[in-house]
Amino acid sequence: MRVSELIGKLNEKGAGKVALQFPEGLKRKAAGVAAALKQNGFFVIISGNPCYGACDLALETLEYCDVLVHFGHTPVDHHTDIIYEPFLVDIDLSVMGCAFPLLREKKIGLVTTAQHIHLINEMVDHLQNNGFKPIVCHGWDRAPNMGQVLGCSYEAARRTGAEEILYVGTGVFHPLGVAMATGARVVALDPCTQTAQEIDASRMQRRRFMLIERAREAKTIGIIVSSKSGQNRIEVAEYLSSLHEGAAIILMNEVVPDQLLNLGFDAYVNTACPRLSYDDQERFPAPVLTPVEFEIMCGVRTWDDFTVDEL
Repeated sequence: MRVSELIGKLNEKGAGKVALQFPEGLKRKAAGVAAALKQNGFFVIISGNPCYGACDLALETLEYCDVLVHFGHTPVDHHTDIIYEPFLVDIDLSVMGCAFPLLREKKIGLVTTAQHIHLINEMVDHLQNNGFKPIVCHGWDRAPNMGQVLGCSYEAARRTGAEEILYVGTGVFHPLGVAMATGARVVALDPCTQTAQEIDASRMQRRRFMLIERAREAKTIGIIVSSKSGQNRIEVAEYLSSLHEGAAIILMNEVVPDQLLNLGFDAYVNTACPRLSYDDQERFPAPVLTPVEFEIMCGVRTWDDFTVDEL
């Protein structure tokens, strides 16, 4: 995160007033960046609201500033008054050797997240030097870099057509999504813990099936629509609400357990960030289905057509 480069971009846009937006894991860097910009003559506002990705832009700050600088993610919305500053994390590529014993195929798909995407070509070279034939593909516009996956976009993995995929990044949420989106065998390499594991998506799928069965008993269904800039799927919500006579559309900015408890619906369908349905289900007071799962519940899609939710 080089402030000198950011200042150059701001000067190119002729910006004098600057808004800064950081995701939760980077918010502590806000004070230092703001101070550096102020020392160079900029007026600065920091967005203090939660931020969950480039789909959650603090557009309200543009009422007060010339430019919004969004840190930590690659572009989703291509606004001319937004500068995206990804947070890049270097890794020692020798750590990839931790995954080699788990890989059964030589021809493998390769995907990673925005934090490591700048190393994708070096990852390819390292795999090739160790006898593998990696396949790297472009995804959708939401994930603009070769080999990049998001929690709401796995097209870069799907397009490899590989029977086995190597995911490089932290956590299991993304590789679980890759497994459900592609049906491929997925090996997840965490470069921070220097560990690798095979991802089993069957447990997640069984859990989702049980939620669908629980939701079948619901008489009232809340169709959640996000007001966030890159998450709004009102057209999808309108279609889904037509499938159930007890369905009503709910517009929300923050989808949190207390709000759902107060609303009191028997079940919900989430058209906002897909991660809410998968990662946060245990926090919610009622089943929270994805659009695909709701279609299965309503009988317009079969369980064989189950797939992960993507924006």
